[in-house]
Amino acid sequence: MEKISSLSVVIPVYNDQEVLQELYSRLKPVVDSLTDKYEILLVDDGSRDNSWFEILSLRKKDPNIVAIKLARNFGQQNSIAAGLDNALNDIVVLMDSDLQDRPEYIPDLINALLSNNASMAIAQWEQRKDSFFKVLASRFFNYVSDKVTTIHTKPRLGVFRAIKRDTIEELRNFPEKTATSLSLLYYIAPDYVAVPLKRDARFAGKSGYNLKKMVSATFARIFSFSMFPIRLATYTGFGISLISFIFGIFLIVRRVFGLVAPGWTSIIVLILFLFGLNFAFLGIIGEYIGKIFLETKQRPKYIISEKIK
Repeated sequence: MEKISSLSVVIPVYNDQEVLQELYSRLKPVVDSLTDKYEILLVDDGSRDNSWFEILSLRKKDPNIVAIKLARNFGQQNSIAAGLDNALNDIVVLMDSDLQDRPEYIPDLINALLSNNASMAIAQWEQRKDSFFKVLASRFFNYVSDKVTTIHTKPRLGVFRAIKRDTIEELRNFPEKTATSLSLLYYIAPDYVAVPLKRDARFAGKSGYNLKKMVSATFARIFSFSMFPIRLATYTGFGISLISFIFGIFLIVRRVFGLVAPGWTSIIVLILFLFGLNFAFLGIIGEYIGKIFLETKQRPKYIISEKIK
């Protein structure tokens, strides 16, 4: 393919000191073949190892590397936001740092982006060398998201993607604090194209994307792009009210005919069930109120403590 005008590669980094040198050695020839103007944004998301010093070492080799250090661990999604906010070039590639995303696939994504005149080209994994648990959790997240939110995505999509400049600019018009950047990108650019690719095993180290973070990402999308939970509470409330009304009539009829209820067990069970349901629905309402609270405070998604470019 012909060279493109300019390229930004955004890579969030968390405890990946063992990977960064290999990542750069594979990434550099790829970007050199694509453009004469590029930047590689390495965003250190509060790593506890020597990732930042590895980033600085790479920066000495290549002045096109933009080294960004966040003040603490803000999470992958917020480190992605930091990278996208600081990317300046015409095409932006977003990828993980662990080499599960092959740098050699970047031309495939860019070619699909340009040839289809799409806003984004996203890796769709034909195969992925992840644990059974991680694959299952990912599928569950995508299934729930597709069913209960306004965002509908194709199966097996990854973080790895190429994005046009105008889509990045549009993203900046959404100052939401509780919605993730990836979810907003799907909302902004539904005309994306999926590119079938293979996903490798981690080059080194251990993934920091655990069950808690997966659940948090699921809730973030559901409560940012869906009214389903609170509507479910409403429908369930009406349903239980109707059942209770029918049950009340049943008890009155029994009393009129002199039939005595066999005991209080059923009533106690029903009371406990309703109390539990009330607390669950209060929790759902609390999630929405909490997100409103966080949005109104307008705190930043991330804080940059150091930036070298």
